Amino acid sequence: MNWDAISAISQLIGSVAVVLSVLYLALQVHRSTRVAKLATQDAAATALRDVTKPFMENADLERIWRVGLEDLSALSAEERARFFHAAYQWLKAFETIHFHYVYGLMDRQLWEGWRGLLQHYIAAPGIAHYWKLRPEVFSESNFVNALEPPPEQRTVGTLLAEEQT
Repeated sequence: MNWDAISAISQLIGSVAVVLSVLYLALQVHRSTRVAKLATQDAAATALRDVTKPFMENADLERIWRVGLEDLSALSAEERARFFHAAYQWLKAFETIHFHYVYGLMDRQLWEGWRGLLQHYIAAPGIAHYWKLRPEVFSESNFVNALEPPPEQRTVGTLLAEEQT
């Protein structure tokens, strides 16, 4: 065997090794991207749970949220302020969830569920009133304004009213 043949074989082996390395790296990047996507989706769900968890743990906050969604005039000025703080946090969580979807960090199927929930709540009289007062503090106002109201608004307040009838 001459040196030219040995050199050609070495170059072939080196080229195959480079191709295999690139394929391995592509597989690793794909896997890490999927893990990052799942972590982002979990973080989005956690953010909304963190906003709504106090409603479950505190009966007064739950009442303010439930009543405020449907009839702000039934709340005192202090309770309306608390409702507005909760509405701000709730809408900010949805803003983040929407950005995760827009930037490809959330699966479409998962986003559709979140969007459906947002449609119901943004149509609730209390949130709709807050939204009219403060759209400038949200970067996704065009998206939210374009949402069509659902045929039947279903929030925690309206679902509980259905159970009682």
